Amino acid sequence: MNDPQDSQDLPLAGVRVLDLSRVFAGPMCGMVLADFGAEVLKIEHPARGDDTRDWGMRIGKTETTYFNGMNRNKRSVTIDLQKPEGRDLVLDMARQADVIIENFKTGGADKLGLGYADIKAIKPEIVYCSVSGYDRSGPEAKRPGYDLVIQGESGLMALNGEGHQPPLKFGVAVVDMMTGMYAAQAVLAALFQRERTGRGRHVEMALYDCGIMVTGYYGLDALQLKADPPRFGNAHPSIVPYGVFDAADGPVVIAVGNNAQYGRFCREVIERPDLADDPRYATNVERARHRSELLPLLQAEIARRPRAQLLPLLEACGIPCGEVAGLYEALSSERSRRSGLVQNMPHPVAGTVPVLAPPYRLDGTRMPLRSAPPTLGEGTREVLQRLLQLPEAELQRLQSSGVLTLPQDPSAPSAF
Repeated sequence: MNDPQDSQDLPLAGVRVLDLSRVFAGPMCGMVLADFGAEVLKIEHPARGDDTRDWGMRIGKTETTYFNGMNRNKRSVTIDLQKPEGRDLVLDMARQADVIIENFKTGGADKLGLGYADIKAIKPEIVYCSVSGYDRSGPEAKRPGYDLVIQGESGLMALNGEGHQPPLKFGVAVVDMMTGMYAAQAVLAALFQRERTGRGRHVEMALYDCGIMVTGYYGLDALQLKADPPRFGNAHPSIVPYGVFDAADGPVVIAVGNNAQYGRFCREVIERPDLADDPRYATNVERARHRSELLPLLQAEIARRPRAQLLPLLEACGIPCGEVAGLYEALSSERSRRSGLVQNMPHPVAGTVPVLAPPYRLDGTRMPLRSAPPTLGEGTREVLQRLLQLPEAELQRLQSSGVLTLPQDPSAPSAF
């Protein structure tokens, strides 16, 4: 693993984060901070680690594709928080931390002696981020938060998919993902304020709140209508033609944004000037009103042409367009390769492992992929020796008592 002091010019260089969270939203928050240069120490159970080390496709002995998606640029330190000695180790580390992230059930961190009040008592300027399912001050405070449930409860499922389908979840855990991103924004704001005032803050994020935010303009449509807005799947509720269409050799996205583009589309792309001149389709309002008659005619014309013919014509007309790629096709494309979005990192068991690079660029440079997602406990010895000056004999004693596990030979048997 790289020394956290190697990247002093990154925006969060020198910021230390204790990531006590598990699964998705909390780890996503920690990964954002790590991408910007913070030293993020992921505290994990000595035997099983984060739950997601057992989700998805296996990589090596202790990682999976799911785990790796939320844990790049971090160190792994194994400590059993249920043991008093483990809790005391974390409290000692907290004295040297700037940020703590946790997503225990509401009250869970307090029971461990690691709640906000406990940490604030020893580090008043701490920025402490709690992620929960629901409002921590409301009647549902102790309900566990699960992305799938909250996609249903927040109305997200009701706006996704085609109109004739039942409610449909998003392909990724979008509520968890956005909650992690919102949480990172709040932590950064709290750190900025602390630089001016010296004051710490308790950031509280609820998955349900973030699920409501994700509904965006559709949510405002529903409030105006006092009913659910209609669902159009890949199409747009008020712009026609706009969506996914089947060309002769595969699907394409075509987004005709205004009347001038529509005229060029009909005359120069599909060679149907009659559809441009027809008063039923002359304006977007009319096209939307008559979409059931117009779209089959457009689809028939598009289906006669291969993508290699359609896309250059569309681009020449200034009409947004593109192929619909498979996931592997997109990740392995020249566009992704050229942008450095997928990078291979050394791995002690697998040799190398692909890791998605941070999406952020500052001054024309992408934030670096400093280290691959960590094997379970890879940083335990080095971090505890560096932060707490624990001698090897004490580390061995703590391992013997089950408080922590020290890095093992990568070829040795694993608990997974």
